[in-house]
Amino acid sequence: MPVINFTYDELFKKLGKELPKDELINILPMISSDVEGYDDNEVKTEFFPNRPDNYSIEGIVRSLKGYLDIEVGMPKYDVKETDITINVDEKLEDIRPYVASCIIRNVSINDEQLKNLMEFQEHLHWVIGRDRKKVAIGIHDLDKTAGGPFYYKAGIPDETTFIPLEHTEELTLNEILLENEKGEKYAKLLDDFKYYPLIVDSENNIMSMPPIINSDKTKLTTDTKNLFIDVTGTELNAVTNALNIIAANLAENGATIETITVNYPYHENLTYPDFECREMEVHRKVAEEYIGISLTADKIVECLEKTRFDAKKIDEDTVLVTIPRYRIDILHEVDLIENIAFGYGFNDLPAELPDFSTVANPDPKREFDKIVEQLMIGLGFTEIKSLMLTSEDQHYKKLNHEIDEEHIRVSQPITQDRTMIRQTLINSLLEFLEDNKHEELPQKIFEIGDVAYLDESKETKMVTVKKLAAAQISTEANFTTIKSIVESFVSNMGFNMTLEDSDNPTFIMGRCAKFTATPMFNNTPFTFKGYFGEISPDVLTNFELEYPTIAFEVEFSENKEE
Repeated sequence: MPVINFTYDELFKKLGKELPKDELINILPMISSDVEGYDDNEVKTEFFPNRPDNYSIEGIVRSLKGYLDIEVGMPKYDVKETDITINVDEKLEDIRPYVASCIIRNVSINDEQLKNLMEFQEHLHWVIGRDRKKVAIGIHDLDKTAGGPFYYKAGIPDETTFIPLEHTEELTLNEILLENEKGEKYAKLLDDFKYYPLIVDSENNIMSMPPIINSDKTKLTTDTKNLFIDVTGTELNAVTNALNIIAANLAENGATIETITVNYPYHENLTYPDFECREMEVHRKVAEEYIGISLTADKIVECLEKTRFDAKKIDEDTVLVTIPRYRIDILHEVDLIENIAFGYGFNDLPAELPDFSTVANPDPKREFDKIVEQLMIGLGFTEIKSLMLTSEDQHYKKLNHEIDEEHIRVSQPITQDRTMIRQTLINSLLEFLEDNKHEELPQKIFEIGDVAYLDESKETKMVTVKKLAAAQISTEANFTTIKSIVESFVSNMGFNMTLEDSDNPTFIMGRCAKFTATPMFNNTPFTFKGYFGEISPDVLTNFELEYPTIAFEVEFSENKEE
């Protein structure tokens, strides 16, 4: 999670109120933060990925003002509509299709604030942008540009040139990818494209090459007074959310926001920032059930206003809540109920002892996991843990599979890469190897985790199944290697193995197999089956892996007595 650093003096100045330092440290967890450390001058605090609006000191101050009753209710920002446009090149539709932009005027930036702004930008790159893959943000000195109309255009890699940030000479777009530190790090995001995205002003001066680097011409200094913000990406909702959060947080310092309209050749035109609010109802009885206390509609309104929502009592059982656009974490009524608890104060909730007593025992299922873990560690593998949520692209397309319509979808996903519950662990292992390409070979990893399938016979309409998957990437990985690993695993578990041919498209045809495992002893409480092989070159390319990779997956099931 991102760590946000700030000094007491800076925070109290923006808050307009000074607090005892120990009181502040106790209050910060009440606004969804985790204090990492502090001394006499500075505080280090973390916020979970669902609250990127608090990834800057301005967001933290906004939340504190509500909690301390300095300012309650939804913030109002000064937004001026303009006729400024940013026109999009149709060539970018299949490269990096979306852009959102706005102008922020009358900012005041000192060295500390400039540092905080850059850190805020990078935190959003990590959480919303998935390390710039989905969203990249550019912040420019507006007064160093020729003004609008601006253009989001396609540049020719070997012909288009500009001076990138912290350089003194012009480089071609391809040279930036080869010779610049940021270019080398993020070059993979533009691999195989004929054109590279550019942001330019009305006189065709290049301002940035998203998602790689800004131009040195428009870099920020302590003399900067007006900002031009551009957010580009592959997913429209993420681009919109990132710009809304940046604009709202910068406006907390009294700056003025000016709109910019994006003219698309392949999408309806959009004007940013988009501060149109959502409304959602929260019900008193549901809130009481979750929080465990008696509430009134008036108390719910008070608590929600302290957490910076607008709220209005409809009747004694229902409250209508207005949600600011920077609160991208609110998806369901239960999210609002969590904020009611924050506004009420967790320290003020009554403590109760449970009306029953138990003696703790190890979970039998966890005992089984420990046996498998020790066996895999003994085979030289390192355990990883990944999320159960994935996406159809990562889970099916990148593994060369057709999308199975009988999978469990997320009804209101926050991000494009968390839209379904996984049915296999293989893609998670390959994603991990992709993220760790810089590490030495060989890499041998495994995961034990649950997957989920639709099952209409169950009350929940789904069933979870435990799986084990392992992968190895090395220069010498081959079918013989993975076969010997699987044989060792199966025999050490006390099973015999029977092999069959497999046509699994994730693997190289002729170098993969299915297997079933039958217990050596009749008292074994479970059975398992699986598959293994050499990963297909197409799949390796999809995950940007450069060396041979082998993998196997096992599905466990309990033996049921007749």
